[in-house]
Amino acid sequence: MSYENFPESPENPESKETVTVKNNNGRNILTAILVIALLGTWGYIIFDRNKTRQEKQDLTTQIVNSDSAKNELQRELDDAALRLDALKTSNVKADSLLKTKDKDIEALQARVRSIIHDKNATASQLAEAKRLIAQLKGNIETYTAQIDSLTVANAQLTENNRVVTQQRDVAQKNYDSANVVIKQKEDVIDVGSTLHASAFSIEGIKEKKSGKEKATSTAKRVDKLKMSFVLDENRITQSGLKDVYVCISSPDGKPVAVDALGSGTFTTRDGATKTFTKKVTVNYVQGQKQTVNVEWSQNSTFQTGDYKVEIYNNGFKIGEGTVTLKKGGLFS
Repeated sequence: MSYENFPESPENPESKETVTVKNNNGRNILTAILVIALLGTWGYIIFDRNKTRQEKQDLTTQIVNSDSAKNELQRELDDAALRLDALKTSNVKADSLLKTKDKDIEALQARVRSIIHDKNATASQLAEAKRLIAQLKGNIETYTAQIDSLTVANAQLTENNRVVTQQRDVAQKNYDSANVVIKQKEDVIDVGSTLHASAFSIEGIKEKKSGKEKATSTAKRVDKLKMSFVLDENRITQSGLKDVYVCISSPDGKPVAVDALGSGTFTTRDGATKTFTKKVTVNYVQGQKQTVNVEWSQNSTFQTGDYKVEIYNNGFKIGEGTVTLKKGGLFS
């Protein structure tokens, strides 16, 4: 191997210094860039960590605020539910009114509960729940006002009913009193209008073949009893047809009655059933005396003894008389 020696170039101090300065400047710039980059990286890392911490803090705050809002919404919902229950239990009319609204109220409450129990409920959903609760509260106020109005109206109606009932009771009492007085007067008039019989004439009659009649007191010769009496004047009794019952009792005390001849029964004023022998309808004229003639014949022979004749009108006995039929002699 051979070496060649070349002549060294003469040294230039200025050039060497310039190269050294340039090298130092390059290193300084590179160092500065690295430092800046490092600082930027650390700054980004610190910023990112701070941002993440802030986001976590914001999220925690949002969760806390959401839970707080949900708790507040739940409290308001519970308060509204309690007010509704209080309305139902305090007033029958309120319960009746609210029953017609139950479907709407339940739907509203169900929607609010679904939002409150939703872990991922958004702010808009919470706002919706708050709006619905406000609507529910407004409805409760409306119901309360309606119920108060109904209560006032009911109280007024109750008072009106009380006054009307009181007036009715007074009117009924007066009416009853008037009816009692009227009934008493009617009873007086009814009793007072009962006719009275007097001037009795009762005799046995024998009918001859010629058609002539002859009075007789012999029982076996009597064909009929002929009775006559006067209905005295009565200014209370109205003019018109009046029923007069003739009741004949035979000497043995038994009533004389033949159904085929019109006999029957009637009720006296004391409620007893009385057998009548014959009923006579009289066309009575108010305030005038009137004579009544009655005849009674029977298929059987008359008994000897006293025949008692009683006259009834309006359920009262108004007069009586007696006729005695004797047993005939040898030539009677």
